[in-house]
Amino acid sequence: MRASNLSKLSLALAFFSLTSVVQAQTIAEDQAPQQSPPINMEVMAGSRGVYYQVMVNKKFRSIPKLGFFSVTNGNAPWEKEMTPDIMTQSHLTYTLFKGLDITGGLQYTPVYGFRPVAGLIYSYATPELLIVANPKIDLASDWASENMALVEYRPRINENWSWYGRVQGLYGFVPRSGDHNRSYIYLRAGVGYKEFSFGVGSNFEWYGPMKHNENSVGLFANVLIF
Repeated sequence: MRASNLSKLSLALAFFSLTSVVQAQTIAEDQAPQQSPPINMEVMAGSRGVYYQVMVNKKFRSIPKLGFFSVTNGNAPWEKEMTPDIMTQSHLTYTLFKGLDITGGLQYTPVYGFRPVAGLIYSYATPELLIVANPKIDLASDWASENMALVEYRPRINENWSWYGRVQGLYGFVPRSGDHNRSYIYLRAGVGYKEFSFGVGSNFEWYGPMKHNENSVGLFANVLIF
């Protein structure tokens, strides 16, 4: 049960990587309205293990409302687990109007193989503030629902440096039974220098109907590759 829930965590965490991309797009709008979003990479080394993610989010030049979103992420615990915690997913995205996209595609995990997924992404972004809401479901027969929300704040220190803070939460459950599936609260605090961000982070995680708890505290680094 825990491994399957970890795979669902990966799906939710995938949208964290979208947040930095939305922010990067907003900052770049005045300079290059058609600039392609960057590749986003983050690593966090914590007391539980190492978490990493790599994300690509692009729009088709000839069909600007249609895009492609792909993310691969995973956890490498210091103590080896029976089932690998790795996930990769690919989606087509379509912009309904500014700030709201629908998504649909496939995800792969070692536990479930390929599964169809669909969702919505609402985002509000300025150079300093980002708010994201992401309700979604998987479309398999034993479908589950997850709801993620995030607030990211980057007040400027000077031309190149800024403070960095993020609060991210998720709650997942199985609608048929009402059982808790997966939830977490992630906190990040640090500084940003140009396309780099780094600092301290903490992950508070709960798994399954019994809400088994696992926590991690460590250091994170994030980079946007243009």
